[in-house]
Amino acid sequence: MDKTVKKKKWTKIAVIGCIVAAILAVSLFFYIQSITYTPSDRAQSAVKSDSQVKVTVIKEGYKFEPTGGNVIQPNIIFYPGGLVEPKSYSPLARELAELGHRVYIADMPLNLAIFGQNKADSFLNEHPDESFIIGGHSLGGSFAARYASQHSNALKGVFFLASYADEKGAIKDTELSVLQITGTDDGVMNEEDWENSKTNLPDDTIYVGIEGGNHGQFGSYGKQKGDNDAAIEEEKQLEIVVNSLQDWFAEMNLTP
Repeated sequence: MDKTVKKKKWTKIAVIGCIVAAILAVSLFFYIQSITYTPSDRAQSAVKSDSQVKVTVIKEGYKFEPTGGNVIQPNIIFYPGGLVEPKSYSPLARELAELGHRVYIADMPLNLAIFGQNKADSFLNEHPDESFIIGGHSLGGSFAARYASQHSNALKGVFFLASYADEKGAIKDTELSVLQITGTDDGVMNEEDWENSKTNLPDDTIYVGIEGGNHGQFGSYGKQKGDNDAAIEEEKQLEIVVNSLQDWFAEMNLTP
């Protein structure tokens, strides 16, 4: 077989390989899209600006701000749960913005925080002289903790919604304030892993259990696969989360 024939053979193999890889990539993309949780009608409405809250689509996600311009500290960075569209957390962001906070919801590649751990960089850079906390739901909380473990000097605290810090996100030896919120009827979060992960958090971590709350109602996207039915309404679970965050803020030193 001469060199020309060999070259044509390998070129054909390379082309076929590229086509197969492209088909697999497209198939994976559409599969991920098919199992991604989408925002409820309530969440879709909450992402719209009105007389109280200005919502802006920015490069790395969504920004919610009080329209009056009087932003109170801290600014809040939120990492969504795995395979959950970011707008699903707009009811939470809106309520916090109505209270005066600036809230950022990160838009993760493929809706997986594992691919967007450093999304918080751009949010912090917008207001470098202000106070920030970071947190997230489920997978998002774990990767928010990983970010915080590497940027503890830029943050005041970390909060977890049905989530926990793994070893790579250990923040036990930092000065960060930490809030952990879980639902008693959560059917998704691994309780044993959550319990074991407490060693990665400071001893003064605040723990809040929402009686009757489940996993999916920390957002607004319907029932999540494997989750239990909640014994309380989504609005009630959100109210408890917001009140717990406000109580936590009140205990923190929020100077930049």
